[in-house]
Parts: sequence; structure tokens; C-alpha cells
Amino acid sequence: MDHRLTALQQRLGHTFARPELLSRAITHRSFGADHNERLEFLGDAVLSLAISGLLYERFSGSDEGDLTRVRAHLVREDSLHRVALVIGLPDVLRLSDGEARGGGAQRPSILADALEAIIGATFVDGGFDAARSLVKLLFGEVIATTEIDGWAKDAKTELQEWLQARRLPVPTYRILGTRGQAHAQTFEVECAVPALGLTEAGEGRSRRNAEQEAANRMLRALKASDKPGSALRS
Repeated sequence: MDHRLTALQQRLGHTFARPELLSRAITHRSFGADHNERLEFLGDAVLSLAISGLLYERFSGSDEGDLTRVRAHLVREDSLHRVALVIGLPDVLRLSDGEARGGGAQRPSILADALEAIIGATFVDGGFDAARSLVKLLFGEVIATTEIDGWAKDAKTELQEWLQARRLPVPTYRILGTRGQAHAQTFEVECAVPALGLTEAGEGRSRRNAEQEAANRMLRALKASDKPGSALRS
């Protein structure tokens, strides 16, 4: 096995009985047919279950809503991207020459997907206990050192709840455009509340970040104008 993968296994705290699973987990679809998307699908579910169990143990007095909110923060692309950088995934990813030249090894979505694939590969190789141990290694410190009140609702969640409390339909989002190189794109997204005839735009380095910015601007506009006041009284 490549010495880089040997070093990666040491950082993961898991030695693969089937090292081909780890090789597949770090393989982007641009590299070849034996890529990591199936393992990513599995890893997404395993990660969610493992995180749920760790949060259930850590925050014994918290309700479902609080636990769900914290889990959503931990498993989102931004969080997975940061963890992937910590364990050195950019150095081991297998990408096509074109994807590599385009900066694919630094792209948050590719790194987040590869991390989920590694979790899925660990599950297939060693079962849930091994996968849970890996998730605890990767996320245990942040879970152990945080408080539930420190995880505020993100703007999209708060906007949706704000509208639903006033019996208004949830907002819609659409991409207005992108600019920049593939590895450093800026997305522009529109958030619309058709029932009120309102739109706000936001920008970000990922679609999700742009949506959050647009939702945040929409929230500020709604709270300032209190346009749904009549809905509250109905």
C-alpha cells in the first residue's frame, strides 16, 4: 500500500483488513469507474447515526430539536471539509488530471464526500463499532467541549420556522449565477417568499453558504418590515 495511505490509516486509528476499500473511498468519479460514491452514500447514514448516538450521550437533558440542530451543524459540508483538511485528505485523493489541475483536491464538496466515503468504508471493513470509533475520533472533541446553547439555528432554519409560525409557505431558492474558477467559485443565490412578493440575494463560496446569506438577508428584511403581521392576526 502507498505510504500515504498507511499514514492515513494511522491518523484514522483503523487498519483496513480490506485496504482496497480505503483506496476506493479516496477515489473521485473523475478518476475511474471504481469510485467512492456508493461508499459516500453509506457513510452519510453511518455518520448521522454515530453522531446522533454521541449527542444523545453528551446532551442527556436536551430535546429532539436541540439535538437535531447540533447534528445538522456537525454533518454539513463546511464541518466535514474542515475535518478532511485536518486528516490530510487533499494529499491522498485520487482525481483525474483535469480535476486535479482545476483544484479538485481543495474543493469542499469533494473533500466532504471523500470523508463520508471513508466512514462508509470503515463500516464495511470493521462494522459499526469501528465506524463509531472513527467518528468519535474525528468529532468527539468538538462535541465534548461545546454547549447546546452555543449552536444557534442557521438562517435557513430560522427563516422557515418564522414563516411557518405565520402560516406562510416556506421560501424557495435558486441559483442566479456563478463566477470564478471551478475550485474557487462564488455562487449567487436568490431567496424568494412568493406569498409576500419578496426576494433577497446572497453570495458564498458554496451554494449552501450563498443560500444561508440570502436567507439571513430575507430574515432581516422581514423582521424590519413585519410584513406578515396580518397573517399573525388571522
